Amino acid sequence: MSLVAQIEGELTEAMRAGDALRRDALRLLLSALRSAEKELQRPLHDDEELQVLQRERKRQRETVETYRTGGREAEVAEEERKAAVIEEFMPEPLSEEELEEIVDSAIAEVGATSMGELGRVMADVMPQVAGRADGSAVSQLVREKLA
Repeated sequence: MSLVAQIEGELTEAMRAGDALRRDALRLLLSALRSAEKELQRPLHDDEELQVLQRERKRQRETVETYRTGGREAEVAEEERKAAVIEEFMPEPLSEEELEEIVDSAIAEVGATSMGELGRVMADVMPQVAGRADGSAVSQLVREKLA
């Protein structure tokens, strides 16, 4: 079952249950996915769907931060619940040990010994952890290993 079909099913359930917040979050996701499909003029591949989900999750986090800095706590709570709905469709995040194992194997594979090879290691690691680990956390871990 495609992600779009899965979200459509969840949307129908949310509408039947009268869960307006979940309905709105699912409509937002569905709209973003359909927009990306329309732009590419074809159905999205799994990795493209993941990119759309990541983009929407990032936007949701930015919205939460904007409301938080503005002191609008009621909106913060609402937006955090919407972000939780988006997280449901994201792949399971990697544990610290799993991430460290991937980074160690990438460093060994590339033969990196200095910070000058950070880009090569990151280029090897990021496709393996796409959607399952934060890029800044990965970068920090690689820097620590190469230092």
